[in-house]
Amino acid sequence: MRGATRAKWAACAAVVALAATACGGGGSSSGGSGADGIVSSSWGDPQNPLEPANTNEVQGGKVLDMIFRGLKRYDPKTGAATNMLAEKIDTKDNQNFTITVKDGWTFSNGEKVTAKSFVDAWNYGALLKNHQKNAYFFGYIDGYDKVHPESGSATATTLSGLRAVNDRTFTVRLSQKFSLWPDTLGYPAFAPLPGAFFTDHAAWISKPIGNGPYQVDKYTKGSSMNLRKWDGYPGTDKAANGGIDLKVYTDNNTAYTDLTAGNLDLVDDVPASQLKNVKADLGDRYINTPAGIIQTLAFPFYDKKWDTPGGVKVRQGLSMAINRAQITDQIFQKTRTPASDWTSPVLGEKGGFKEGLCGAPCEYDAARAKKLIQEGGGIPGGQLRIAYNADTGSHKEWVDAICNSVNRAMGDNRACIGAPIGTFADFRSQVSQQKLTGAWRAGWQMDYPLIQNFLQPLYYTDASSNDGKWSNKKFDDLIDRANAETDRARAITTFQDAEKVLADQMPVIPLWYQNGSAGYSDRISDVTLNQFSVPVYEQIKVK
Repeated sequence: MRGATRAKWAACAAVVALAATACGGGGSSSGGSGADGIVSSSWGDPQNPLEPANTNEVQGGKVLDMIFRGLKRYDPKTGAATNMLAEKIDTKDNQNFTITVKDGWTFSNGEKVTAKSFVDAWNYGALLKNHQKNAYFFGYIDGYDKVHPESGSATATTLSGLRAVNDRTFTVRLSQKFSLWPDTLGYPAFAPLPGAFFTDHAAWISKPIGNGPYQVDKYTKGSSMNLRKWDGYPGTDKAANGGIDLKVYTDNNTAYTDLTAGNLDLVDDVPASQLKNVKADLGDRYINTPAGIIQTLAFPFYDKKWDTPGGVKVRQGLSMAINRAQITDQIFQKTRTPASDWTSPVLGEKGGFKEGLCGAPCEYDAARAKKLIQEGGGIPGGQLRIAYNADTGSHKEWVDAICNSVNRAMGDNRACIGAPIGTFADFRSQVSQQKLTGAWRAGWQMDYPLIQNFLQPLYYTDASSNDGKWSNKKFDDLIDRANAETDRARAITTFQDAEKVLADQMPVIPLWYQNGSAGYSDRISDVTLNQFSVPVYEQIKVK
């Protein structure tokens, strides 16, 4: 999926960036109790207008998850993709799909949700001239290369593989078989849009209209967004509160202070500086739970020094030299979990997660690490340089910790060094343009809870997010077989077989799975985070 790494790291950067500057969101305007009570929550100003196909970062995604419902919805507890507006999705060959939309759904302005609501929204999202950042999600649909070519102008305005049959039915033809494609349809980019989006786009942008349990009451960019329960919402997941007041904070320490002072109900990004105090401050009102995010170290296979027969041993040795448990305990205060594969525990066994699949190369063994690195010909150039962006996050701390671990294993305090790059934009530019000659911090925040999303976009030959340009025919063949598999269980097993190739070749080093963290006031209850580390706002109750 073209551009997915940029999308996901933009999302992660948006969260981290909240700690970069200092100012706060002011006092609480929440009030009331019970079903009409309003919950106040910390927020970051969205990067882009809240169009479903143009929102690729966490803060905007939080709002979309409240005001939209799509064909599928990911269960907040299990992550399973269950039908929401889809009555059924039929296919005989995993390439041609017929989708039937449930009757009785409307947008909050009264417009009926029809098959055309989806077809028009997807065509808009895919079309090059609309500059939608999530356009690549429509890349599996036939005709995408015509409406969104890699270069030049579009030669079509609609996807040839997309057709509305009647008010409740539309068909989709993919450019390749993809058995799990229906389960991707819970991603916000696939949300339907009302006619008002197209007839008065400026008005819609200033006050978005959706079909979810909340509707936008007021939006002041840079300050706040007030959402209120939509009484006419036809879904079963109705809001258990009267609304959510999202308040912009550019410093999550200020948000945390407001929470502990009783001026805020919910903080969904506990700052690292408060992790040592949070349990004493909040007790059981502190949440620390796994999220669908993995951190890795990537390598430049476009550089011949790294793409050698002995390179596998070097990469496996470097992986074994990293004391993941010590780093996640001491630096991250157990808000990270050492990784033992290339996906995420939130997938669960049914979703494809298999603990320990990486095996010995992901286990700390300093003596074995040094031996493997030496057997593989040593670190290319004699030194491992780990690039990272220096402008946001605590990347320096953990990169330095990794290097200290590698240096101890090698008995050389210059075997590994951090290589900071000034800004996130410059860092990502160098990564995506294959300008780096050493390792770099990488990773993935899932778009949807499927094992395929952790594998194909990142490691398939010439995949859009395969920044290191690793290529392996066996891996590619297994991915193709898994996509074409008609049985879900067999598809997942085949994806896991592909993941075993990663264990054999170590194209990137898995480091740790990232947790979601949150804290809340004693005024509210039933606070949980979903697999994307986003609060399940509609379930929150006000006392």
